[in-house]
This record gives sequence, C-alpha cells and structure tokens, in this order.
Amino acid sequence: MKKIQAIRGMNDLLPQDAGTWQYLESTVADLLRRYHYQEIRFPVLEQTELFKRSIGEVTDIVEKEMYTFLDRNDESVTLRPEGTACCVRACEEHGLLYNQVQKLWYTGPMFRYEKPQKGRLRQFHQIGVEAFGMATPDVDAELLILTARLWRELGVSDAVTLQINSLGVPESRAQYRDALVAFLEAHKSELDEDSLRRLSSNPLRVLDSKDQKTQALLVNAPRLSEYLDEESRQHFSTLKALLDAAGIKYEVNERLVRGLDYYTKTVFEWVTDKLGAQGTVCAGGRYDGLVEQLGGRATPAVGFAMGIERLVLLLQALDCVPEAATQLPDVYIVAVGDVVAPALAMAERLRDALPYLSIQCHCGGGSFKSQMKKADKSGAQVALILGEDEVAAGKVTLKHLRLDAEQQTLASDEIAAALKTL
Repeated sequence: MKKIQAIRGMNDLLPQDAGTWQYLESTVADLLRRYHYQEIRFPVLEQTELFKRSIGEVTDIVEKEMYTFLDRNDESVTLRPEGTACCVRACEEHGLLYNQVQKLWYTGPMFRYEKPQKGRLRQFHQIGVEAFGMATPDVDAELLILTARLWRELGVSDAVTLQINSLGVPESRAQYRDALVAFLEAHKSELDEDSLRRLSSNPLRVLDSKDQKTQALLVNAPRLSEYLDEESRQHFSTLKALLDAAGIKYEVNERLVRGLDYYTKTVFEWVTDKLGAQGTVCAGGRYDGLVEQLGGRATPAVGFAMGIERLVLLLQALDCVPEAATQLPDVYIVAVGDVVAPALAMAERLRDALPYLSIQCHCGGGSFKSQMKKADKSGAQVALILGEDEVAAGKVTLKHLRLDAEQQTLASDEIAAALKTL
C-alpha cells in the first residue's frame, strides 16, 4: 500500500526543531508583553471577499496564490494568506477600533500556493504585530525599535539590515503611478515578462523586479519621493529623525513598495544576505485606509509580520540557538527491577522541588546496561539509578554523564539539593 505523505510545501515540524521554534516564539511573546502588545487569535478560514477587498484583486496573492474554494453552502472561503486583514476584520466585528488605541499581536499558519523552496512554503507561519488608532510616526518608530531589540536579543543584529520608504497617500501615489507607467511604456521592449504583466495590473511592483536588466532600466525611472505629498514627506522625515535619535541604522530604498495594495506612507523590510534569495525576515508598514476600506470608520494603523521559518533558518545559520532550546532532558531516571512505582514517585517529587528541570523517567523495562545506554543517548546531564537495593536502603545513585565527576550514592531526600546546580 502506498504511503500517504504531506502535501508539497506543507512541512512537518519535527521534535529536533520544535525547541528552536519554541525559543523563538517565547522570546517574541515576552518582548511584545514588555511593550504592552496583547495577543489576539482569529480563524484560519475567512470569506474570500475579505482578501479581495484588502489585498487587492490584481495582486499576485489574490490572482495566483490563494487557497480558495466553495464550502457546502456554495460560499467562497479562503485559507488566510496573511494576517492583517483578518486582524482588522476581527477588531471591527468586535468593536475594538473606533476611538480606541489597540496594540495587538498574533501568530499562526498562513497559506499561499507558491513554488516551494527554502524559506518559502505553501503553509508557512508568521508572527504579526498591529497598532491601531495612532496616526503619528512615533508608533512607526516604536515598531522598528521593538524589532531592533528583538534582533539583539536573538543575537542576529549584525545579519539584518533595515530598509524603509514612504509610499505617500493614495492620491500622490496615483500621480506617481501615471508617471511610472508612461516611463515603462516607453521602454516596454526592455522589460522582463513578469514586469510586462505587472505593467497593466500593478505597475509599482515593477520596482521590486528581480530581473537585472529591469533594475538597470529603473535607474532612470521617475522617483516616488518626487511625488510625495507634504504630509507624507513630514511623516517620513520625522520617522527618520526618531530612528536616528534611537540609534537605529537604516537604508532608504525608494524601490521598496511591498506587495499589498493597502499600504500608505511608511513601508519597511528587515533583510538578510544569509538566506539566499529569500532575504526578507520581517516586513510591514502603515495602512491608514484599510479599516475604512473594509467597512469600518477611518482608523490609522501600522504593523508588520515576520516569518517564523525564515527566522529559524537564520538562527540556525548563525548558530544562535541556545543549548536550552535543544530540548534534551536534564535528568534521566534509570529504574532496574521491581522499582517502577518508587521511580515514578521520585520523579514527581523532583518535579515538584525543581520545576525548571526536564526529568525523563525510563519506561518500558530493560536491563541496567540497556537503560544506561538510553540515558546516555538522551543527552541528559545526570542519571539517577534506582534499583531494588537502593529502594530498600532509601538511597539513590547519581551518575554524571557529561562530566568527569565521581559517582555518588545519596539519601533519597538529598537528591533535590544535589540537582540544584544543574
């Protein structure tokens, strides 16, 4: 019988990698708690119209990448390809936005039908952060300061670079769009196939082309900064001043436009050259018009998302995964003979006394030799050996598995104190 395998681009998370994910997720969650961002959760399945209205019908995501199907009521539903639109829908539905400030975060799987490759999967995982109700650039700056602190705490600061840009408001961007289209139409024969397709549907994405000939052509293209409205210029200027004051290094990248229609004013990406072509590990920007676009009252907003898979790859590439994230037990209890009940009881007493330790109690029987092999293979620092003679005498043997230290035989009530140094 043919074995059933995972769907292409939808990967399993194996035990040897789970510790790194948990380390990353817990580090981010703790950091966001310290900045007083609160967690929100929403479904993975939404009405398709939510993404068509928010992301834009002529974006690559809506045109080519969404997992969309009809449910049993013949209603079109979609597995979420990103989290911002879902967050706005949830907040608006539950009355969290009007005349209120909300600082929220979420995590979970997203789905896009793309060609699977390293750092780009069809089911991928993101941590998203959104701030609603604040129109001033200080909250933009706070989000960038927050992410810079995260990179420091993860030990990857030297491997990431911040790129920022301003897209202005829709009116000024429309004027720039017309100028860019006129320029590109005059050089149509020099454009790559993907850029030709985008020219008629989403011309600003041509600026993001990976084709070298197209990028060379764009050197002489109109510049977005020349078309910015005064309010957007001032917003961007203040943001840069705040980043300078905070000591956050950045590059202004005028070709940075992001792939979603809802962005206005500030956009940014944290990029790395350590992961090949998939170099963006965190990206976002301001989307002041999205709440109104989805039927709510006008609400300023800004946020970002970071890809967990890519950040895990970066941590591994830079050897920044702490030993604690490897999920090895600290203590392995070897139980030889008719001592299963006392061994389980001792394990529970130790877990009460030393809750920060990971204690694995051997189950399944076996000889002393085979159990010691398993204890050593587990990666534990210490083996506690309990046999019938030890139980009768109220003793336990403590053997160090990683240190050249002498084996000890201790009274049962002395074990917890001996393990406190682990």
